[in-house]
Amino acid sequence: MTEGWKLDWPRALGAVHVSADFRTQPEDFVVEELAFPSPSENGEHVYLQIRKRGANTAWVAKQLATLSGVNTSDVGYFGLKDRHGLTTQWFSVWLGKKLQPDWSRLNGPEISVLNTFRGSRKLRRGEHSGNRFKIRLRSIRGKRAAAEQRLDKISAGVPNYFGEQRFGIHGNNLDLVRRLAEGGGGCGKSKKAFAMSAARSWLFNQVLAERVDAGNWREVLDGEPEANPSGPLWGRGRNPVSRVQEELEQRALLPWQPWCNWLEHCGLRQERRALVLRPEAFHYQWEEDSLVLGFSLTRGEFATALLREVAQLVNVKSST
Repeated sequence: MTEGWKLDWPRALGAVHVSADFRTQPEDFVVEELAFPSPSENGEHVYLQIRKRGANTAWVAKQLATLSGVNTSDVGYFGLKDRHGLTTQWFSVWLGKKLQPDWSRLNGPEISVLNTFRGSRKLRRGEHSGNRFKIRLRSIRGKRAAAEQRLDKISAGVPNYFGEQRFGIHGNNLDLVRRLAEGGGGCGKSKKAFAMSAARSWLFNQVLAERVDAGNWREVLDGEPEANPSGPLWGRGRNPVSRVQEELEQRALLPWQPWCNWLEHCGLRQERRALVLRPEAFHYQWEEDSLVLGFSLTRGEFATALLREVAQLVNVKSST
């Protein structure tokens, strides 16, 4: 049962001036993985560049495993990509010395195989450099002139929030965290991994929201351990902040100490994450009643963190 989690954190640029329909069809959300794995003629893995439409990454991995006659654990990929979109990404399949199947049998409305070659190793999560986006927001309603003034500020950076998809449908991953961290419950390994990721993301967003409210999210505060403003990815080890920044983070995380304690016992290492997301090659254009945005993000950054500063998104579909 959901606890009614509030997933609408403060916007750095204030209330938005327009609303728009988001992801009404897969072609409205185009993502291209910025990666190209190294080929190896005698490698035991096969790398496949696949364009998927309206399908999630795990489902595609299962189709690859079934066609190849291998376990799903023998299929690798750089990252999970949104289901409700048109996305291009790389997969690897460990075949050893076996002959490759006819990959064209995968082609259909949901999968297109674009490129294949041999490689020497399994592709792992987070090894790509980032993603390139082309996003169409439809049926724009509101003050376009005010929206344009805001769009011209986006390249300077927006708060680097974790997106809502990290927390599950209606925040159900956070319900699981509450049960595990505060109730002492248990669950399977896979669910626990989702819970740990959601908990770390939630705590980071609380600190970032505190900084946005205070208007200092772009500033390096007294006690900042890095050259740029950052927030905690909680885990085992001492939080390296001190003085002003330590007081701010302690205040933001005080209601969530059971979650901090649980993450420490999960064995995760304390890390830091940048507070500012700066999109690369950001541009936009109006097409009748639509706004088309283009930009690139490094891995781990969320397009929705940028979009929420542009417009109130309507008809948002889950990315699972």
